[in-house]
Amino acid sequence: MAPGAGRLAGDPRPLRPLPLLRLEREGQAGPRLAAGLVDARRGPLDGQGAALARAGARLVGPRRDRPAGRLPLRPAGEPASPPGAARREAREGDAPAPAEGVGVRGAASTAFAPSLLPEQKQDALLQTVLGEAARFVSKNPDLASPRALIDLWNLFRHRSRSLELDDFGHDEAAARRWEPVFDFLYRVWWRVEVTGISHVPNEGRALLVANHSGVLPWDGAMVKWGIATEHPAHRHARLLILDMFTTLPFLQPWLRHLGEVRACPENGERLLNRDELVGVFPEGIKGVGKYFRDRYRLARFGRGGFAKLALKTQAPIVPVTVVGAEEIYPNLARADFVGRPFGLPYFPITPFFPALGLLGTIPLPTKWYIDFGPPIPPAYSPEMAERPMVVNEVTDLVRTTMQRMIDSRLARRKNVFTGE
Repeated sequence: MAPGAGRLAGDPRPLRPLPLLRLEREGQAGPRLAAGLVDARRGPLDGQGAALARAGARLVGPRRDRPAGRLPLRPAGEPASPPGAARREAREGDAPAPAEGVGVRGAASTAFAPSLLPEQKQDALLQTVLGEAARFVSKNPDLASPRALIDLWNLFRHRSRSLELDDFGHDEAAARRWEPVFDFLYRVWWRVEVTGISHVPNEGRALLVANHSGVLPWDGAMVKWGIATEHPAHRHARLLILDMFTTLPFLQPWLRHLGEVRACPENGERLLNRDELVGVFPEGIKGVGKYFRDRYRLARFGRGGFAKLALKTQAPIVPVTVVGAEEIYPNLARADFVGRPFGLPYFPITPFFPALGLLGTIPLPTKWYIDFGPPIPPAYSPEMAERPMVVNEVTDLVRTTMQRMIDSRLARRKNVFTGE
């Protein structure tokens, strides 16, 4: 007995609860019917399996030891089921639910959810639904194409977006969802005042050159929203953004759907040749990452890439200055070694970040002023864009004009938060 019990614990395969319990319910004594026992998946048991089954039947005990009413019994006089009956019943799934106290494996074998319809009506309902679907597809053969399945998937995956994107991934439907957020920041949070908006042409190409500040590119978003809402033509500006923002996985898709484009000469030329309104920020990383003590002092304008772009495309340059964005995140210090593993060229330390965590990323509600200067028409031919002296001359002219505009606005501003 001890060896049989040990093998019973070590090899549970021949002791499937379902066949044993079925034969128990049929009134057969376990030791006497070992030769007729079957396994629900592998068929009749061999000699070794039958021996283990006899040991299991003795452990289960004879039927007379079971409490009355625990399991349904075979009516008196009904012949015993043939050896393969238990396997067929297990396969068809019409066995009654196991009684209380049956092992977990036996309960899992027969615990099916009851249906509200008979089996015949279930089949009829399924055939009716499939038939209607087949007739609908036969009347609309385009719906059965792989392209239709892809479009259906995109419809559910991009419910808030459109399927019409331009060459740079701009999605008007996705951008429209963010308009209330930009309008709140523009009119309520920062109370932006715009002057000189008439200097932006109503149509045709133009290059907006703006200062950059505020750690995050909120200044570009407000310049773009100001043109879209307060300009007579409500033009849509395409901003050339830094590589830093295009490599961030959580920010890059959002900026792309809003219509922003990675900053490079090729993208700028393509947009301007399509007579679009393009915005650039020549300060780059030096502008958004500058210290608070250097606020409103324009950094070096790189190598004059925007000047080359304006000369090649013969686009007028519109200087744009933003005052008020330098104070939304006072950058007191930087821990650049923290940001480099995440692809960030700098990691700002402000009075509130990272001390307050995500709460410290909320920008301060300063008063903003956005000024548009008179356009600077191209004074040279496109061929002069390859001459460094000409490029430096145009770059210095624009930088001097913008610094003068910033100083003039700061002289008139009294309070950082109210402007008065």
